[in-house]
This record gives sequence, C-alpha cells and structure tokens, in this order.
Amino acid sequence: MHITVEPRENHAILHLRGEFDTYYVPSLQEEIEGLIKAGVGRVVLNLRLVKFINSTALGAIIKVAKQLDAASGKLVISRPSKFCRDIIEKVGLDRVVPMYDTDEEAAADLGSEPTADSGGTDPFEEDSSSVLFSPVDASRMEYVMTEGSKDDQAVNPVHGHEFGSRWNGIGRMSGLSEEDLSFTWAGGNTDLDAFRMAQLLALGTEWKVKFRLPLLQRGYCEAVAKVSEVEEREDGVKVKAAFCDIDDETRGSIRQYAADMSYLKDELRRATDT
Repeated sequence: MHITVEPRENHAILHLRGEFDTYYVPSLQEEIEGLIKAGVGRVVLNLRLVKFINSTALGAIIKVAKQLDAASGKLVISRPSKFCRDIIEKVGLDRVVPMYDTDEEAAADLGSEPTADSGGTDPFEEDSSSVLFSPVDASRMEYVMTEGSKDDQAVNPVHGHEFGSRWNGIGRMSGLSEEDLSFTWAGGNTDLDAFRMAQLLALGTEWKVKFRLPLLQRGYCEAVAKVSEVEEREDGVKVKAAFCDIDDETRGSIRQYAADMSYLKDELRRATDT
C-alpha cells in the first residue's frame, strides 16, 4: 500500500492506495504522528483506491481517530471504495469515524476550506456480500419449476436454458457462523413470487453455495448447505442453511472472520465508551 500526503491550508488528506492490511498499519501510524508533530490534527483519509482492508487495519483507523481527538483534531473518511464502504458500514465504524462521498464534504466536516474533488470511480465494485447458490439435485429443481406451476416459468428468462441444468441464484448474505449461513433472495430475473421462491428453496434441500469473507484476502469459499429455515417476505425470501459438506480450510476461515468481527466490535465499544 502507498500513502500520499496532500497538505491543505487547515488540514491534510491522506490518499491510500492498494491493500491495507496489518503490514501497513505502522505506515499509517507514522504519517499521523508526523502530522500531529507538524501541528496538523485534522485529517481526511481517502480510501478511494483501497481494494482490500482487514480487521487490524480497521482497528488502527479507530485508534488513529482517538489519537487525533486527543490532540484536539479529527479524522474523517472520504470516497471509500465499495469494498471499504461495505466493511465500514457492516462493522459500524462510520459511527466513530464519519464517512463522506467526496473530499469536499469531508473537509466541510473538519471546518476546513473545501478541496477540489479529483473525480473518478471506485476501482473495486464487487459486492462482497453476495451468495451464489445452485442446486445439488438439478433434476429436482427442474421438477419443481415445471410441475409446481401452470405458467411458463420452466425456462430461465435470462439465459434461455432450462432451470436446473446450469442455473444459479445470487442472494445477499445476512448472517454467517461455522455451522450455517443466512441470505436473502429477491428472485433475480426469474419473475418468481415469494411463495414460489420458498418452494424452490424448500426445507431439507441441499445447495452448493459460494461466498466471500470480506476481511480475509482469499477468493470464494465453497460448501454444500441444507436449508433449515425459509421465511417469505414481501420482497423475496430469507433462507438459513446448515453446512453439511465444508472443508476444514473454509471452516477455519469462517472462524477467523468471526474472530475479526468480534475484535472490531470490542474496539468500537471501547471507542464509543470513552
């Protein structure tokens, strides 16, 4: 990761670029200490070009915010990449360190002169909360789609092929533990109503699932999970599925993810209690 300091009249902008993990925490700390010694206590942390950030780095941001506050300064975040925004909002870091879409808004919060926004788009737009799921028993799915209704929904309206042959859905993760995961699904482009979605994802059915662990730098995790709960909603369904086939590495990664989230919650609790 690279850190570029952009001095302004009444504050400084730190532009971070690359992967912000444990190794680079001392670099951020060094830059902050240098600014404080120079009498600059108001800092904007620009995360537009940060495509990965782990729990230790997030914890470091919390500590830096407290350090600047003790020096009568303030830390704010500007232009987070989608990856960073998702993580920051998920762990609640934005309750401690304000987050803004532009450098101008961030500077206004600091009481400084507005800065010119450099433009551009976030380079990392992948939704880290996505859950991809496909049926273990493709023939059963095809049966549900054809025999379970009288309409013409046996053919995938997006890809044209039959449901069940190569189909997969995309949901949004809402919970994760070593034993199971939960996700919501709005039906995608299938035109299914909530009742039909619940029929498709019926209790006891097994699904191949793929998902990411945002705080861990690895690709998709894969497992087989059996549906244990299905809740119909106005906008789709919420599903809970217990892992029935998962390798030790993936289970270990989930365990680490849970530990990281617990660590961040403790850091946030300490930051808001003081």
